[in-house]
Order: sequence, then structure tokens, then C-alpha cells
Amino acid sequence: MPTPTALFPPPAFPRLMLALAALMLTTQAAWAVPGFEEVKRDFRSSDTAVLDRNGELLQRVRTDASVRRGQWTALADISPALRTAMVLSEDRRFYEHSGVDWRAVSAAAWGNLWNTRTRGASTITMQLSGLLDEDLRRGGGGRSLTQKLGQTVAAAQLERQWRKDQILEAYLNSVPFRGEIVGIDALSRTLFGKAPSGLDAREAAVAAALVRAPNARPALVAQRACEVLRAMEPQRKADCEALDMFTSAAVQRRAFDASEGIAPHAARRALRQAREGREPGQEDTQPGEAKTAAKDAGDGSVRTTLRAPLQRFALGTLQRHLRELRGRHVEDGALVVLDNATGEVLAWVGSSGPLSQAAEVDGVTAMRQPGSTLKPLLYGQAIAEQRLTAASLIEDSSAQINTASGLYIPQNYDRRFKGPVSARTALAASLNVPAVRTLVMVSPESFARGLRAAGLPLRESGDYYGYSLALGSAEVTLLSLTNAYRMLANGGRYGTTTLLAPAAPDKSKKTPTTAAATTAAKAAPAPVLDPRAAFIVGDILSDPNARTRTFGLDSILSTRFWSAVKTGTSKDMRDNWAVGWSQRYTVGVWVGNASGASMWDVSGTSGAAPVWAEVMRFLHAREPSRAPAPPPGLVRTHIDFGAGADGNALEAARDEWFVQGTEQPLFALANDPGAAGTASVARITAPADGTIIALDPDIPPLRQRVRFESEGRGVQWRIDGKHFARGNSAQWLPWPGRHLIELVDAGGKVVDQRRLEVRGAGVVTKSAQR
Repeated sequence: MPTPTALFPPPAFPRLMLALAALMLTTQAAWAVPGFEEVKRDFRSSDTAVLDRNGELLQRVRTDASVRRGQWTALADISPALRTAMVLSEDRRFYEHSGVDWRAVSAAAWGNLWNTRTRGASTITMQLSGLLDEDLRRGGGGRSLTQKLGQTVAAAQLERQWRKDQILEAYLNSVPFRGEIVGIDALSRTLFGKAPSGLDAREAAVAAALVRAPNARPALVAQRACEVLRAMEPQRKADCEALDMFTSAAVQRRAFDASEGIAPHAARRALRQAREGREPGQEDTQPGEAKTAAKDAGDGSVRTTLRAPLQRFALGTLQRHLRELRGRHVEDGALVVLDNATGEVLAWVGSSGPLSQAAEVDGVTAMRQPGSTLKPLLYGQAIAEQRLTAASLIEDSSAQINTASGLYIPQNYDRRFKGPVSARTALAASLNVPAVRTLVMVSPESFARGLRAAGLPLRESGDYYGYSLALGSAEVTLLSLTNAYRMLANGGRYGTTTLLAPAAPDKSKKTPTTAAATTAAKAAPAPVLDPRAAFIVGDILSDPNARTRTFGLDSILSTRFWSAVKTGTSKDMRDNWAVGWSQRYTVGVWVGNASGASMWDVSGTSGAAPVWAEVMRFLHAREPSRAPAPPPGLVRTHIDFGAGADGNALEAARDEWFVQGTEQPLFALANDPGAAGTASVARITAPADGTIIALDPDIPPLRQRVRFESEGRGVQWRIDGKHFARGNSAQWLPWPGRHLIELVDAGGKVVDQRRLEVRGAGVVTKSAQR
């Protein structure tokens, strides 16, 4: 019987393999080997890095649930212990061979012949070639002879085209370890909770052992790891028992969180916008944005408009302040900062993070009642419609307002009444009753239309909310409310917000230079609010003297630079807000509980306002903020106020801003002798705009009347353009159809109007019968 050596002598085996490889090369095209930079460029992490405007990492978010890959890690950033362990475990002669370890191949063949156990002959380069080429990957039944030969050829090509350090780097970033984990970065962070650069000898031995048997039982992994550790440190005695316990704990650890960073909610929104190619509140994508987002996402990153330093400061400030309020049953908060000129979101803090029991809820986009923060928009609309001026007197006293559901009796925050106050004082001091009286002038439905024009997503009609809409009974988001204030900062011009960074200009494409393109680029959106009214509202909200009745002289709302701000608290202290703007920025802050639970003794100045003030100071630490210039059509007039019940002037004399044509020198009560010659603002008080009247068939038509009520002197009524009556009260015989009711002042100017509809059968006149 011939000896095994005679049958298949080991020295002959390499020659046989070379011959087979040569045969492969002559019978078919060589395997295409990608370049190192190409492999590195095509590497895809299972996470997407969400970056700030300057490329700084804000948040890492897992976006591929099928595999767990970290970031590509350069060989220099991988611990020497791991590099040593991997070479000792998988390919001891890695730095000596040219892709194929023929000595190992011979030993493996000899072992297979005699049915003895030997280390596999597959080198690191051969394994990498199998990872890079799907046709060479190991199947469930192992590799075929053709695949093995192809792997040999590909390994030789890799060695000719790549350096050894590139091969090892690509291998460590591509090799599967355990379960869904691929690559050393994901393994290090999942099992050891650290970067690959920090792995020690023990951790490196476990990592190397997992390559050989990725899904083996912990005891077998520990046994193999101990062998690797002995090879790494032959001069030291390995404590295999301790390593067994360490391995058992490590393979069960999942320290690699799905999301990590300082902007989790903004990151999720940015990724969604990148996939959809649109911005919050946008119906259509801006040119280039979707393409840029898709390109960034393809690179494993999405760039946002956020500022990382500002984001960190805003998050830290909010969390610190909420810790101070924990004794008052407050655990949640949110914050957003917008650039006035561009609408770019500069900071987005969706929750208080670990302080919250609902940290996943995004407070920036959650619908909440805004409280008094809607008042600036209400007064702005009333001033724009010339129903009020900043100096107009409004009665702050107990009011009972008839509504379809009964009497509505508004109360002030402190349940006290101030008597007659100017609109400036009423808004700055956040008085509730004057706001409701102002809404009576404007009408809930008209105000709701104005709010929608400012980007606030009301779910119901204005009549559904009724007069409580003046006090913020509708639900809005912090983002939409802050952007509505940005509209005020921009002189009444509304614009959408932007979270994704704008596209970089494509130098390969020519920019249109036609007159039409230039005109389109310069076109500004039409204002949704009269710029003069927006300016007056900003002037009121920046006036520290006007808010003293409620907030005192030394208020947290006062800043050393120009700013305008309004606070608000919803019913039962569920929500607390502070929203305001400076020359360049608009900041919105919400504080409350995501569960809707009430806070305990948290006011506008103790809840959201301190956070707003700190963020504003941070923004303007080195940047000035100056008051805006008044737009055309405004006049500044010195005014006096008449005497109140105590004989003193209702308010101190001052210079006041007016929409041109509405100015007057004296504002006094109607019974004040000094009021002679001063005109009060004429308006319709009843019926409400959009009223629908149903005629009762059981009542004789001639006995059914609609009562018109108004304020102002020398007024006249017109119905459908025809004169109807004079004076503040009139009764009208309703007729089916839609009608326009107009109030005309002594000069013949229409100062107010209402639209109403009459349904049912009317009186049939003789002319109609003919």
C-alpha cells in the first residue's frame, strides 16, 4: 500500500493549485477587483449622520434595520491589540504571503486527507475577496471549487493592487462578527461600548474569536478567545475563567443605541424631509433641496441648518431650568430658534430628554393650546383693519358676551380688572378681557382666517372656537407659532421654515440670467398682515413700560438689546410659552407636561420666559439687535388721555405710532367733557360676521327682525350697497339670500362690514306677486 506522501506529496499541492489557477485565468476573464478608495466610498453605515450647517455631528440615527454597521474606521484608529489579535487568529503569515498562504493550504489539504483538524487555509486577503464579490461569498454548504479558485485569483489581484494596510483596514470594516453586527466599529460600540481605538487585549481577543464562530455559544467563544489571548501575550498566563465571564457578558450587551446625539427630534424630521424632499409646512420642494438631501443621505449623512453650539446651549439651558422647576410638577419643554431672514431652523430641542417620561414626543411639532401668545396676531389684525389704534381705549371690566352656546365671561390672569386701558397696555400687560372685546370687533371667523394665513394650522372654524380664540383655545405647534411671530418680525410677510441645508451651487450648470429669472429671485412674498400693523405690534411688545401693570419694571422679559416678546399660559396651567424676536432671530419656548397634566404655580415669567431670555442673550452676546425702521404710512403723534373715575389721567401722555389717517391727539371716555371732538372707532358689534339666520315658519314674517348694533358717532347702515338706517341701532326685516351689511361713518367711508345669510321663506310683496 503506497504511503500518503506518495499519493499526494505536500510540495506538489502548491504546483497543482497554481496550475488550476492558471487554467482559470486562461478559460475565463479574471475577476474584477475594485480599488480601495472605491470600496471605502461605497461603504454604507446602517446609521445616518445628521450634521449641522458646518458639518459637525448632531445626531446619529439608525436607518437600516437589516444590518448593524458603524462608520468606516481607518486602520490608524483601530487599537494595535485588535490588529494583532486578528492577524494571529486569522492569518499568521499575513505580512509574508501574496494573497494565498500556500503553507497553510498544504497543511489543510494534508489534514483533510488524514481527517485531522487544522486551521483553515483562507487568508485575510481571500476572506476579503469573498466579502467584496457576491459571486465568491460562502453559501450555506460552503464554497464550491470554482468559488475557491476564483477567491484565490481575486486575492492575488488584491495583493498586487492594494497595500497590506489597506487590505487589513477594509477587512476589519467589512467582516461579519455576530448576528447583525458587521465591521469593527459596530462590534466595538455594541459589545464593549467604546470606539475601536480603545479596545484592550481581552476585548480584542473576544472580537477575533467571533470572526471564526460568529454565532457560537459564549463558552466556545471564550475558549477560542483564550487561545488568541495566549498567542498575543505568551509571557503572561491567561485567566480563562475570568475571560469566560467577561465574554458571556459582552456578547449579550447592546450598548450601541439606535439614536445618539443632541438633536434626536430634529434628526428624525430632517431624515423624513430628506426622503420626502420637502420642508415643514412646504407643499412643494424648493429647487435642488430634494436632490441635495438624497445625495447627502447616499453619503450616509444629512446636513441641516442647525448650529451645533447653539443646539447644545439651548438643550442644556432648557434641561437646567426644568430641573429647577421639578418641584412644581414640570418635566417637559421644547425650544426652536429661527433665522428671520431665511426661515432656517437654527436650534430644535424637542424634549427635555432624560427628565421626561415622554422623551420621544416632539414638543416642537406637538399640538398645544398657545394661551395669550395669539394676542399679538389679534391686535395686529385689528390695527390693520383700523378697528383699533395702539392708543384706543378698551374697557377692562367684567364682561358677559352672548354666544350661541350661552354667556362667555372672560377673566384676567390675576382675576382683577384695570378699567379703561389703551390697546398698547392691554396687549403688553396681556389683559384677557380687552383681548376678547377686540375679538368681538374682528370676529372669530375673520381672526381664524388671519391665523391660517400666518401658517397656524387650526383644525376647526373660528366660530367653533368662538371668543375664547382670543385667549388661545385653538391648538397650534411651537414651530408654527414661532414662525408666525417671525412673520411679525418680517413686517407681516410670511415664509416657510427650512431644516435642510440649501443645495450647494452646481458649477457645471449655468445659472439663468434672464430678466424673468432675476425678477423671480427678487420677488418677495406679499404680506399677510399690514406691515404698519406688524411694526406697531412689535413696538408694543418691546415696550417695558407698557407691560409694567402685569410684569413690573424689573421683568425677565427685558433685554439689553432690542427684542419683542410675549408670554402665554393655557387653561389650567397645562402649557407655558414665551415667543419673541430680535433683529435677526425669533425664539419660541414651550414648558409643560407632554401628558397634559397641570403645572403648579408656574407663570409666564417663571416657566418659559427665563429660557427664552438666556437663549436670546446667547444669540446676541457678540451681535447687536437694533429696533426696526418704521415702514411708510406710519405717523408718530403726541397724545394725551382723558381723566378716569378718580380724576387722574387714564394713562400718561406719550408719543404713539398710528397708521396714517387714524391719529388723534386725545383719547378719553365718552362721558369726559374733554372728549368733545375726539372720534371713537366706529364698528359693528352685532351681528357677527358669517351669521346664518333661519326664518321661523311659525312666526309671521313681518314680525321677525334682525337687530344691528354698532359703536361710534354719526354712523349709517347700508345693506347690499343701499342706505338702510342711521344711528347705532337698527332693525331689519330679513330676506332670504346672502347680504353685505356695511357701517358708514359721517364722511361716507365704510368703516366696518359683516356678511350674513338668511335661509327660509320671506315676505312676498305685491311687486313680487306681479
